[in-house]
Amino acid sequence: MSVLRSAMAGVCVLVTLAGVTSCSFMKDLGSKSDAGKPAEAVTSTPSRVPVTAKTSYVALGDSYAAGVKISPIVADAPAGCSRSQVNYAHLVAQRKGIVDFVDVTCSGATTVDMAAPQKVAGSPPPQLDALRSDTGLVTLGVGGNDFGFTEVLRTCGEKALSLSLTPCKDFYTADGRDELARRIEEIGPRIAGTLDAIKRRAPKARVLVVSYPSILPESGFGCPTQAPFAPGDLGYLRTLVPGINEVLAERAQAAGVEYVNLYTPSLGHDVCQSDDTKWVEGARPAAGAAPVHPNVRGHQSAAETILAHLG
Repeated sequence: MSVLRSAMAGVCVLVTLAGVTSCSFMKDLGSKSDAGKPAEAVTSTPSRVPVTAKTSYVALGDSYAAGVKISPIVADAPAGCSRSQVNYAHLVAQRKGIVDFVDVTCSGATTVDMAAPQKVAGSPPPQLDALRSDTGLVTLGVGGNDFGFTEVLRTCGEKALSLSLTPCKDFYTADGRDELARRIEEIGPRIAGTLDAIKRRAPKARVLVVSYPSILPESGFGCPTQAPFAPGDLGYLRTLVPGINEVLAERAQAAGVEYVNLYTPSLGHDVCQSDDTKWVEGARPAAGAAPVHPNVRGHQSAAETILAHLG
């Protein structure tokens, strides 16, 4: 009964969560090691132009990129974006000494919000409006909200209270077709369109498509307090983030831009780890962190990975 109570408590947190992050949990629900680490895209010029303190840098993306609820929050950012001053983009800009830096990441952002005003508190303008012809570096972390991660997370948490072995998988494959696999496929053209628009607006920029990290442990029965899902569903859920990341990598390669793999470095730092080890919080986050989102350590690790990639 204690396990069931923990799972129910976690589900309650996830249900109320939907309005907080509106999303960006990036379907990050877990991962199979090989599937989560597609080969880095081969890039064309100007992709390998060195990034220096004189580079103009624009950060685009959703809540996983924004660093929701991580203090200090950017004071003049739209209230609904919950944009942190210590998200990975800020950390990269600081380490590189970049002064010409614009961060327009925002919680809940989808690929649609790259080119249209986002409907959250503060009414942020289209993120692509921040790009200029002389922009030299762009990081893009988006796709999770296109997938509908909040809804999936809530549904799978609620279904876990049933007596079925794999209630979440059963629900999303009820008609013999995997609905979540279909959603992942549909992200591809949206990412491709976003990358085309970035290249048109910032033709000289080195563009980095940033992946999502691991959320669930790679094996085992999980942790019902932090990840309140049916144990039988964990294998299914672990395929989602790698599937999304694979699409991001493929589209980056097709567009001739770069792909940065945050998934592999995050293995072993999932929601079920101790507070001083996890890089992504679970349904019951530590103070100053958002449920099912990267914490401070997660953004520090992401920044280190991006900096190593940039060289």
